[in-house]
Parts: sequence; C-alpha cells; structure tokens
Amino acid sequence: MAYTGTIVAEAEMTFLAGEFVDATGNAEANHNYLAYYAEAYLCSILNYDIVANWASLNATKKRILTEYAGRYAAMTLIAYNMALWISGSSRIEAEDLINLHYARCQELDKLFKTADFKNWLGI
Repeated sequence: MAYTGTIVAEAEMTFLAGEFVDATGNAEANHNYLAYYAEAYLCSILNYDIVANWASLNATKKRILTEYAGRYAAMTLIAYNMALWISGSSRIEAEDLINLHYARCQELDKLFKTADFKNWLGI
C-alpha cells in the first residue's frame, strides 16, 4: 500500500511524533488513516474540499493546514503505544508533547472557523 494522503507528508507526521514513537503504530497504513481523518475534519469545518482543491492553494495557505494535520497525526502516533517513551525518556515527556500539539491544534481550530481565515484562504 502506498501513502495517499494529500495535505501532510509521512515524514512530517513522524517528525512531530518524536524520536520514541512506536514503530508498529508509525506505519504507512496508519499514516493513510490519520491523513484521511485530518483531511475530512478540515474539509468539514471549512465547508470546502481542500483535498480536491489543494493545487489551487498557495504554499503559505497549504502550510497552516499541513501543520494541523501533522500535529493531529503526531498526537495519535504518540498515544498509540507509550512503552518506548518510558524506556527512552518518560511518559511525562510524551504527554507534554501531546499537550503541546493539542494546544496548537485548538488555536488553529479556532482560527479555521473564522470568516477572516476563510476569506484569506479564498473560500
């Protein structure tokens, strides 16, 4: 199975998940699911099919949507199995990283729902 996500690369998901992410969960099939979930959520809150219209967005506009999808995926990958965090670092560090991504996703979520953002995005 090849990776088929549109708005976020597998490397971004893995990078944001950190060095102790479990390799079993950090797999291509799961990356596809996580990308699909993030893409569907963003399409629903923007009421716009960003996947179908991805090529029409400029690089700056793509980056903020990609950031959300990457952070969403990272939270899920970290939470998948924290055993390696315990042996390599600490569960507290893993939870801190999840909380950092969650806080930023909440900020982005509020921004995405504003009319100003939708106007900026051109939708």
